[in-house]
Amino acid sequence: MKKRKIKTKRAAAKRFKITANGKVVHKRSGNNHFGRRKRGNRKRALRIQNVLGSGDMHRIKKALGKTK
Repeated sequence: MKKRKIKTKRAAAKRFKITANGKVVHKRSGNNHFGRRKRGNRKRALRIQNVLGSGDMHRIKKALGKTK
């Protein structure tokens, strides 16, 4: 019998990305609206992707269909 494939959770696939080294990165929050009241250096810092903490990494990789 064939083993069933793990389906990717599409909501997680739109929010997270796995790097070549196996880390999970995501977009920082607070960058969607009220841009005119935020300073430029704050908005520039929000553009940088953030590395996910190790506590949630296993759960997100499982949702993305990565077994290792």
